[in-house]
Amino acid sequence: MDIGTLVAGLLTLAVLSFLYRDNPVYKMAESLLIGVSIGYFLVVTWESTLMDTMFEPLFAGDDFWLLLPLLLGLLMFARFGRRVAWLAKIPIGFLIGSGAGVAIPAMLYARTIKQMSATVVPLTTSSGWPDISGIVVLVGVTTTITYFYFSREHEGALGRSAKIGTYFLMVFFGATFGFTVMSRMSTFIGRMEFLLTDFLGFMY
Repeated sequence: MDIGTLVAGLLTLAVLSFLYRDNPVYKMAESLLIGVSIGYFLVVTWESTLMDTMFEPLFAGDDFWLLLPLLLGLLMFARFGRRVAWLAKIPIGFLIGSGAGVAIPAMLYARTIKQMSATVVPLTTSSGWPDISGIVVLVGVTTTITYFYFSREHEGALGRSAKIGTYFLMVFFGATFGFTVMSRMSTFIGRMEFLLTDFLGFMY
């Protein structure tokens, strides 16, 4: 057993000790995980972002426009001074504006346009028979939209449609919760397999 496997196994057991109760061993492993993660991402950011994309091209004299993001980055540290703290609002404004400009079109396409296009499906197959999946999509979208229609009281046909929409919502939430649980269980099974095979050697 190499030192890496030994450390990984001991830290895995330290994290799993939380299943018994909160204890100093678990807190040590938690703090170590957070510290190592922060250190790793700092090194990656320094090497891949600052050095490769800013300092090396800037020192090579290839692109002096990089002085602008460098200046904006340095202005972020103005928050530590009371008199110049207002200067930090400038890079924050650029960051929020550019981030929104990049994220809004992408999210609009992925979460709105793609979802809308996925609901526009034919209700019959190529052979002329009704397409059950298309009908379910149509009923689910229509009834779910009526559930969120609050301009009228949910009575009569509107109330029945809204009630059907709640069933579709419950199916969606249940499936989402089940997917989350299964992903966590997959991670847990992976750690158990590591403990029983590589660390303890009970399985091969």
